[in-house]
Amino acid sequence: MNKTAVICVVGLNQSLITDATPNLKKYFKDNQSATLTPPLPAVTCSVQSSILTGVNPGQHGIVGNGWYDRDLCEVQFWKQSNKLVRSQKIWETAKKRDNAFTCLNMFWWYNMYSSVDYSVTPRPIYKADGRKIPDCYSFPDTLRDELQNQFGPFPLFHFWGPAASIESSEWISQTSQYAMKKYSPTLSLIYLPHLDYALQKLGPNDPNIPNYTQEIDAVIGQLLEFCNSQNIAPIILSEYGIESVEKPIHINRYLRDDNSIHVRKEMGLELLDPQASDAFAVADHQVAHIYIQNKSKISYYETLCKNISGIAQVLNAKDQESLGIDHERSGELLLVAEKNHWFTYYYWLEDQYAPDFSRTVDIHRKPGYDPCELFVNPDMTLPKVQIAMKILKRKLGLRSLLDIIPLDASLVKGSHGRVSQVTKDKPILITPNPNIPIAENLPCHKVYDVILDHLFYNH
Repeated sequence: MNKTAVICVVGLNQSLITDATPNLKKYFKDNQSATLTPPLPAVTCSVQSSILTGVNPGQHGIVGNGWYDRDLCEVQFWKQSNKLVRSQKIWETAKKRDNAFTCLNMFWWYNMYSSVDYSVTPRPIYKADGRKIPDCYSFPDTLRDELQNQFGPFPLFHFWGPAASIESSEWISQTSQYAMKKYSPTLSLIYLPHLDYALQKLGPNDPNIPNYTQEIDAVIGQLLEFCNSQNIAPIILSEYGIESVEKPIHINRYLRDDNSIHVRKEMGLELLDPQASDAFAVADHQVAHIYIQNKSKISYYETLCKNISGIAQVLNAKDQESLGIDHERSGELLLVAEKNHWFTYYYWLEDQYAPDFSRTVDIHRKPGYDPCELFVNPDMTLPKVQIAMKILKRKLGLRSLLDIIPLDASLVKGSHGRVSQVTKDKPILITPNPNIPIAENLPCHKVYDVILDHLFYNH
């Protein structure tokens, strides 16, 4: 077996490999590369699961970063149990081929209670007084303390939210090198999210983007140097390409105008009541699942959605089946935005009725993905002072809502989820073994075979 590291540089595409990224530029020039075509939806959980199982969402069941659980009657996002992925994983396949195979998973998703040998994943501590304390989960559990004692606490607030920065990717890189040296795994999966934040927040055409690509390039340079010293072959890839957006589609507001959405009032604020709604949307970047209670009305909602400006595709069950993305977790309809558009989860008609969690970083409670969590509300006066006071109150044991997130979706300048992209915007794969043939354009689920070929290539 050949030791291999798969480094996921989120959002990377060919257009971002420039003079500002000398390490990536050299690695790209010296090795084989391919553009990747993700499955719908081209979002983190779906694409990673396709890469790691070799099949599309219709088989592995990860139809987005979240979906509506019809048994619990709840929208659930960013769950972590590996049991949610309903297909054989690459490390299980490799283990069957050679029992000596081992795998380290550093922050790829669905990393809890997995059958990998070693793993680390985000896992904050939620205290009863409302505090969220940065932490992570590991297997074996001693690894968590070992890493945090040596490298400091996992920088959760730099991993996601308004303070997201290179610090989280640096921490993941450093701890990955430590774990690879300690355990010497056959396959290491490493997740570097840094570009994702900047590209969604600023958009790929912002003049400051080279500063962010330069930061991640430095981290990649260190990883490549380490892999070379340990005789580990590094495969670099990305999950999706992020494109510029300007126009949010408030899909649930359209459904509410149609009297399809039901909300309930709690202390003067509105909460989406999914099971009591005739139809509602689970928005996830540039895609949205539409869940419909009365199946006889599917064609009605199909027509309604086709008449909404900014929607490129309205996929029914038959359409989804033809693409290999149909699953019991999917909505009766799957919407795909046009270029330059994306979907919000917003269902309230006036901001004064928005739920309290809408203005906080709360990835589990919101019934859809919210990229506005990357921003501090620009209407705040002296935001640093106000945020410091809120945090101080929490440290003193007082309840204080960290309600600093704006409700202005026009702030978001980058998104992903669509698969119809020009080549320069598509995700990429760079492989170091010239003897393993790869297609110029590769479906993401075929990366599974490329990784196995690297692991078991006979020199």
